[in-house]
Amino acid sequence: MTVPAPRVRRRPAVPGRALPLLLVLALLAPLGFLFVQTDRHTGADRDLAARERLGVRYLRALGPVTDALTDAQSTAVAGRPVTRATLTAAVERATQVDSEVGDQLRTRERWAGVRAKLEALPDRALADPQAAFQAYAEVSDLLLALHRKVREASGLVRDPRSDSFFVQDAVGADLPAAMVAAGRLADLATLAPGRPAADRPRTVAELAELRVAALGPATDLVDDLRAAVDSSESTDLGPTVLTPLDTYQRSVEALAAFSAPTGATGPDPVQLGAARRVAQSAATQLRQVILDQLDALLVERLDRLDRDRWLARGAVTVAAVLLAVLAGVLLAALRRARRRLAEAERERDEAAPPPAAFRPEPRTSVAGGELQPVGAGQAERWRPFDAAR
Repeated sequence: MTVPAPRVRRRPAVPGRALPLLLVLALLAPLGFLFVQTDRHTGADRDLAARERLGVRYLRALGPVTDALTDAQSTAVAGRPVTRATLTAAVERATQVDSEVGDQLRTRERWAGVRAKLEALPDRALADPQAAFQAYAEVSDLLLALHRKVREASGLVRDPRSDSFFVQDAVGADLPAAMVAAGRLADLATLAPGRPAADRPRTVAELAELRVAALGPATDLVDDLRAAVDSSESTDLGPTVLTPLDTYQRSVEALAAFSAPTGATGPDPVQLGAARRVAQSAATQLRQVILDQLDALLVERLDRLDRDRWLARGAVTVAAVLLAVLAGVLLAALRRARRRLAEAERERDEAAPPPAAFRPEPRTSVAGGELQPVGAGQAERWRPFDAAR
């Protein structure tokens, strides 16, 4: 009798059914990588823009110090007592700004040195105007070096946008250099008549050098601002900057005319001094406008970066939610498929008849060696033989 083989239960194809779920989970890795890279890049750009704003704030504080120092130098070279009220107030404002952002820009030590030099300048006119000229020149050199330090530490010199880069170069490098050189030019013209005749050639050479030092940065400033206006997408930069820029350019042209060589006597110190003051006034107005526009460009960039960051985070969140929903749907479908398969197998098991129990029949041996079953007929057949025996 054949023994029924046990029924083999069908198992669901788990790898095949779980493949969509694995693909969904695999999408999370590149999605997370792209989000991390985008967020890191956006964060780096935002940190740079925020740091640049600190540089703009520091340059705004150094501007009045430059103006007051240039005026004090002209007063000292002319032999008049120096009124330190304006310079002291400007130094105090710059000190306050340095105390707030100096650690981040690493300018504390540099500003402490400049401040010490500024406070050491004499209140009274020196007996030797040439000594006063040299003393103020040393301090102004330190002040220009501080301008460079602020631009480098704040990242303004590495600004990635063309318009803001040209604007920061104009206000942080060209403008202070042009103002300091123009002040020295006018002061040297004041000192020239009192120098010995033997020093006349050297004086003429120094005047020519300072004239180039004053007009060169002024020309670069005009070129930088016009390049910024041409390359900028801002609708406010051009109309706001061009008017004070034209005023400054006219004042520089007058400074160039009055500082032109006129023979052995040199330029007229009175006319040159007046032109220097007009140019400085125009530069002060232009500097304020430039700093405001530069700060506005940086604020606009920060807003855009914040918006891009939130959009990226929102997109990643939505994608993650959608993938999670899709994974949940796939898991639910996999569970339902397993449940249906289990129910179908249970129904088949219940509908099939139970297998009969296997019972072996008794067998007996005969003379021929063949096993035969022992029955009632065979017993009656051999009973007479047994009785006769």
